[in-house]
Amino acid sequence: MNLKKMTFRAVVLLLAMNSTAALAAAEDYIIDTKGAHAFIQFKIKHLGYSWLYGRFDTFSGTMKIDEKNPENSSIEITVDTASLNSNHAERDKHLRGEDFLNVKKYPTSTFKSTSVKKTGEGTGLLTGELTLHGVTKSIEVPISYVGGGKDPWGGYRHGFTGSTTLKLKDYGIDYNLGPASTEVELLLDIEAIKL
Repeated sequence: MNLKKMTFRAVVLLLAMNSTAALAAAEDYIIDTKGAHAFIQFKIKHLGYSWLYGRFDTFSGTMKIDEKNPENSSIEITVDTASLNSNHAERDKHLRGEDFLNVKKYPTSTFKSTSVKKTGEGTGLLTGELTLHGVTKSIEVPISYVGGGKDPWGGYRHGFTGSTTLKLKDYGIDYNLGPASTEVELLLDIEAIKL
């Protein structure tokens, strides 16, 4: 066997070992929706005079978290769009209808991260593909680490918070709410339990 072949095999083996080590370091977590320690909320201006707040009551998700190398971490979330709740039945019916989320046609919204970049001590930039109202776009979510460690029940947890702003028209939602209400802010507070 010549030296070039030996060197190539050594490089391939080294890359494979490093890749396996990186995957092994990222541990599996589930988002704590059962204990209601995770929230997906939104806010949008009403006529430019005040803020309207709402949330999605039903969603699920998983995370892979690498404490030593956060950039190896990832998250996937699925939201039941019909679980939208703005604390007003008639408004919620309208928001679930064809003018907005059209939940009969698009019963779920999903987010799958494509990268995590550390931007500072306890801060990062989460990038991923958001599918909403049948449209998939790449979005960025600035995130902050809230804290983590053992819980009183023998588990292990981590918590994060973040927010991002979406243009409604980017997702095919063009109902005229006025010039002050063309964007919605998503507010994410996620606590996850190690499996």
